[in-house]
Amino acid sequence: MRFDTFGGPEVLYVAEIPMPSPGPGEVVVAVRAAGVNPGESGIRTGALEFKYRTALPSGEGSDLAGVVTATGPGVTAFAPGDEVLGFSWTRSSHATHTAVPVTQLIPKPAALSWEVAGALYVVACTAYAATRAVGARSGETIAVSAAAGGVGTLTVQLLRHLGARVLAIASPSNRDWLAAHGAEQITYGEGLADRLRAAAPEGIDAFIDLFGPQYVDLALELGIPKDRINTIIAFQSAERLGVKAEGSEDASTVDVLTYMAGLVADGILEVPIAATYALDDVAKAFEEVDRRHTRGKIVLLP
Repeated sequence: MRFDTFGGPEVLYVAEIPMPSPGPGEVVVAVRAAGVNPGESGIRTGALEFKYRTALPSGEGSDLAGVVTATGPGVTAFAPGDEVLGFSWTRSSHATHTAVPVTQLIPKPAALSWEVAGALYVVACTAYAATRAVGARSGETIAVSAAAGGVGTLTVQLLRHLGARVLAIASPSNRDWLAAHGAEQITYGEGLADRLRAAAPEGIDAFIDLFGPQYVDLALELGIPKDRINTIIAFQSAERLGVKAEGSEDASTVDVLTYMAGLVADGILEVPIAATYALDDVAKAFEEVDRRHTRGKIVLLP
């Protein structure tokens, strides 16, 4: 996938490019699945240029899972035919093939479907980073905005795995799913602060924002200490107000990815797959993502 100018999903197109060759320490992966993430919309529209500079034309995509087809000089960790999952720093996973450093890949656990493996990196490492940033501990009460989204569904489950009580800010349509995963659904919108106070009259210990700046303001209104508020998206508000803004980049290691993949493979965490799309239909996939009402992940199947 390519885009030559900033804009909506309509600027995306499929380009035919030469088959990538692996450089030193790299392998070529035939991509079986690649996640679609809201942050990629922000990059494509130019909204995140203040943080992620984009050279045009640009490729797209971070998450990936697939099969190694070729190895570069010095590679001993993987061989052709190995099934892997991981991430691309060069926005190249929305493709049939991509070259990736071996330091950004792990073996794909057999228990993971291609869809789940290909959707894992961004949400898994972001959920890990966010829960670590607020110092989540057993017995605490932690609120999460956009709790039923791609990152939210894993964040909620990881917090519960750590023993926290989770107030999951989401629409009523997600109440049953959240309850089944141990979280208490709190409806967003007018009166949210009062609903959160009523749900936790003893106070809320930490707040993880996965949606936008209004929730940073809300967390401060609720009296939550700044060092226990983390946003993965409202970077400018975080800088202005002095709260944390740790996300996938802060936990993008093979150790973290291996740990999170293991929790999913063991059935401790679930990655809901909302929909899958062919590579040619990537614009439709982003139209669905941009509506911000998807439970779990949308995945491309090149």
